[in-house]
Amino acid sequence: MYKELAVALGLGAVVALVFLKKRKSVLKAQDGWWGVGACPQVPEDDSIHPFKVETTSEEIEDLHRRLDQTRSFPSLEDSQFNYGFNSKYLEKVVSYWRNDFNWRKQVDKLNKYPHFKTKIEGIDIHYVHVKPNNLAEGTRAVPLMMVHGWPGSFYEFYGIIPLLTEPSSPDDITFEVICPSIPGYGFSEAPRKKGFDTVCAAHIFNKLMKRLGFNQYYVQGGDWGSLITTNMAQLEPNAVKGLHINFAPPGQAGLLMVLSILFGRRFPKLFGFTEHDLKRLFPTMEKLVVDALRETGYMHIQSTKPDTAGRGLNDSPVGLAAYILEKFSTWTHPEFKNLEDGGLERKYSLDDLLTNVMIYWTSRCIISSMRFYKENFGRGLNQPHAKLPVYVPTGVASFPNEVMHSPKLWVTQKYHKLKTYTPMARGGHFAARQQNTENATITSKNESNDKKTSPTKSIHMLILRIMVSNSH
Repeated sequence: MYKELAVALGLGAVVALVFLKKRKSVLKAQDGWWGVGACPQVPEDDSIHPFKVETTSEEIEDLHRRLDQTRSFPSLEDSQFNYGFNSKYLEKVVSYWRNDFNWRKQVDKLNKYPHFKTKIEGIDIHYVHVKPNNLAEGTRAVPLMMVHGWPGSFYEFYGIIPLLTEPSSPDDITFEVICPSIPGYGFSEAPRKKGFDTVCAAHIFNKLMKRLGFNQYYVQGGDWGSLITTNMAQLEPNAVKGLHINFAPPGQAGLLMVLSILFGRRFPKLFGFTEHDLKRLFPTMEKLVVDALRETGYMHIQSTKPDTAGRGLNDSPVGLAAYILEKFSTWTHPEFKNLEDGGLERKYSLDDLLTNVMIYWTSRCIISSMRFYKENFGRGLNQPHAKLPVYVPTGVASFPNEVMHSPKLWVTQKYHKLKTYTPMARGGHFAARQQNTENATITSKNESNDKKTSPTKSIHMLILRIMVSNSH
């Protein structure tokens, strides 16, 4: 009897040790070299240089020449955006781009905030760094990095930066905001070697924050930015004090997730599913298949042969605009595909949309941005970071028209210190740009009924809550 008891206790101890070891495990990343050739055997230049977005008459003339030489092709009758970007509306966009869009004015707007570059692991990293003015004596701004995705850019945060660095209430916490361009996007240099995925980007961004003198900081991301900032928290859980994301794709399917898929429609309360959860998670099988085929074609291209399609987009500004702006239509609201103009000007201005396109065009980054899909999906979905939970205090803003929906139950399987999960009343994949431009007010379902706030302000308040939760 004592022998059996000792064996049981021994097995229990082993299981406990394995469990504890798993809980304490963190993601590891090695320094890489993503520049040309072999890594030089000298210390890396860690200097930081001011950077300005610039343009030339030659650059604008080349763009106009290419726009003038585009060959139009009619859309099918009554096809709206169901076949892709509607040609009739594209002609309007091209006409505005050629005759009314003022790129020099937009360059001045981009330079409204300070830009910098610094070399990390062999490539130049671009970022916008905005420090608050007129801080109250004895107070310090809270460092916050915000990371974009595809086909976005650092520019999508321009509407949010004032809310964070110039709060309307003296009681609000003031942020010092850093918005980097993912390597291969915008004005960050593209990796010259294979294998640069979200973990590599996270490792570089953690290095960037430390180079800027921050030992602890907060991070926010959407799309690829949500995965990069998640990896930042996994790599440096002691440095990243709080994580906020507005895109939370489910992690590995555990037992609870599988059970919720099998029985969630019949027993929704058992899994905490809301009406919106049921609508998004349990469509008809036909709709599930059709939507997947219709909306993921770009992903298959970019995850397999990005350079082939990318060369065409790199040469044609009209092709590039159609490819990028079609996502700003469908990913903002799925029903916009049934409109001839794709609903684009309902949520955005053409100036803002084309400024984002111009960042891709002038930096010639469309191919390298597309390669990011191949680097991440080419190794399969069972990577170490996908298996590891996140123990950093986390907040999630769940927008109803996001391209992928994760109910709170699924999010908690990955993010073990989920502090806030806020179902937002409106918004889609490009929530920061869309909702700030729309300038609408909503009532967050996690707020009291009499407390109305804009969606971008809601993100701000969620981050504040994370900090408060983490300070106790």
